[in-house]
Amino acid sequence: MPKEEKITKQDKEKLSKEIEEAKKKLEAKKIEKQEEKPKIEEKKQEKPIEDKIKEAPKKKEKKERIGILNIYTTFNNTLMNLTDLSGKSIAKFGGGQSTKQDRLKANPTIAMFVSQRIAEEARDNGITGFYVKIRAKTGQNNPGPGAHAAIKSLTRAGFKILSIMDTTRVPRGGPKKKGGRRGRRP
Repeated sequence: MPKEEKITKQDKEKLSKEIEEAKKKLEAKKIEKQEEKPKIEEKKQEKPIEDKIKEAPKKKEKKERIGILNIYTTFNNTLMNLTDLSGKSIAKFGGGQSTKQDRLKANPTIAMFVSQRIAEEARDNGITGFYVKIRAKTGQNNPGPGAHAAIKSLTRAGFKILSIMDTTRVPRGGPKKKGGRRGRRP
């Protein structure tokens, strides 16, 4: 039994020495950390705010400009008018500026050419996206054949289409229809 007590006493002494060494290390680390904090604060105080602003890398922010594209499509022609958000006209093109044949003015292919010209003008003015307003002839249910092709070519050109709205005017009773009292006769 006495041997066990000696071993435990020796173990206790070793453990107490290890504990004291660990405490000393912790205290030394705390002191080092406290010394580092004022150094960091001193560095912060040394540089004025203006220097920090100058050192920061400048990022080129691409401003996103939005325009309104009014597309008027009938079965005889396609007209496109690009405006800014206030309504000021930037560019206006029609089917007659792309072809001289009247029968082709409403053609989807001609509508694509018109929209390409609109896209060039939009790029020159820094426009990146559109609110599209499609209008057909008053009283007709569907827009002309060029509307879909025009929007499709604009998305291919890399523009964002934010919304597509149908602004076709609807007659509510309206003026008298042509044909006379007895209607159209063969």
